[in-house]
Amino acid sequence: MPHYSEKDIESYLREKIKEIGGKAYKWVSPGNAGVPDRLICINGTIIPVELKAPGKKPTELQLKKHAELRKLGIEVRVIDTKKKVDEFLKHCEGLQ
Repeated sequence: MPHYSEKDIESYLREKIKEIGGKAYKWVSPGNAGVPDRLICINGTIIPVELKAPGKKPTELQLKKHAELRKLGIEVRVIDTKKKVDEFLKHCEGLQ
């Protein structure tokens, strides 16, 4: 596994989303612990993204929040490598 921190991956995501014309807002929701770290806004779509250090998994509370969002029809992504950021960017560029 690469020796990147969650912060490194989050910074990389922010930079790359900005490069393709999107925004990567930090999501802080008082009283709602466990929500994903970032709201990616691009091409008329908002995608919550949970960022993790390589090989790390979301907590049970985070998984519960992800499930709640998915039940509402919201796509939620978990990204733990720069390679997964790059794959996510390809998805974002294809959104219309």
